[in-house]
Amino acid sequence: VQLQASGGGLVQAGGSLRLSCAASESIFSIVTMGWYRQAPGKQRELVAAITSLGSTNYADSVKGRFTISRDNARNTVYLQMNSLEPEDIAVYYCNAKNPYPPFQTWWGQGTLVTVSS
Repeated sequence: VQLQASGGGLVQAGGSLRLSCAASESIFSIVTMGWYRQAPGKQRELVAAITSLGSTNYADSVKGRFTISRDNARNTVYLQMNSLEPEDIAVYYCNAKNPYPPFQTWWGQGTLVTVSS
């Protein structure tokens, strides 16, 4: 499975961005999709995830501001980011996890989000 992330960029504090991640294969419909981010000097952390059935979970720091969604017909997952803060500056990575054996994990390339204060 190949994952292609897009949508990063520069935005002012309080602004919005929408990230997209397109998967190359139809396995998309069964995998859990997630967005992770890694800020300079910090470890990669989970931002949001969505299961094949649409259940979601979010990092506390983004609850109420970010929304993850998926379109199985387009093999695409989205991350709508509103009220962006300088603390959101990071490289954002798309992730796919197969919840069934052999439990593979795939990563997309990162997309940089920069927030100016």
